[in-house]
Amino acid sequence: MSGTGRAATLPVSFFTRPADEVARELLGATVVSTLAGTRTAGRIVEVEAYLGYDDPASHGFRHRRHAQNEALYGPAGSWYVYLSYGMHWCANLVCGAPGHGSAVLLRALEPVRGLATMRERRGVQADRQLCSGPGKLCQALGITRDQDGLPMRRSGARVVSTGERPAVVVTPRIGIAKAADWPLRFVVDGSPWVSRAPSPAE
Repeated sequence: MSGTGRAATLPVSFFTRPADEVARELLGATVVSTLAGTRTAGRIVEVEAYLGYDDPASHGFRHRRHAQNEALYGPAGSWYVYLSYGMHWCANLVCGAPGHGSAVLLRALEPVRGLATMRERRGVQADRQLCSGPGKLCQALGITRDQDGLPMRRSGARVVSTGERPAVVVTPRIGIAKAADWPLRFVVDGSPWVSRAPSPAE
């Protein structure tokens, strides 16, 4: 991770494609946060795609708009950060054309830098628990509503390419009630850092 600070942030053009394409190719990239003056980073090992207008599980379904999801309709490559169950921030990267309402949810990271800071922020000591869920990884990296609507270059949290192309397992999304069978969860095959390991049937 010594070269993370010099690695190139993924360009906006990477995110102008459909969310399911972006989601698969985000695996293996690294999220680097310099929020609160401390560098933390994690390798992306699990994501979910939300497709916007025609996706009943998406916050952009039928182009519903309100103050809390306005960032979802912003430029590709910007952050959409929402509060889940009134407790946990969840970080998404907007995909497609502006106004499309699609995004990729970051579900789990392999922590690779700033683990002491992550442990302090999370209040846990087990590395496995630092970033193994969307709310956990936001807390570990310091991502909050302050990043909502910001392009990565101005947000203090950016995704950089490592050139890695890991083997991918595709499963239905988890933790949702609508369109729960759609195969839009993408996981690094064999990673011990995911929020929930794929079942043998998947």
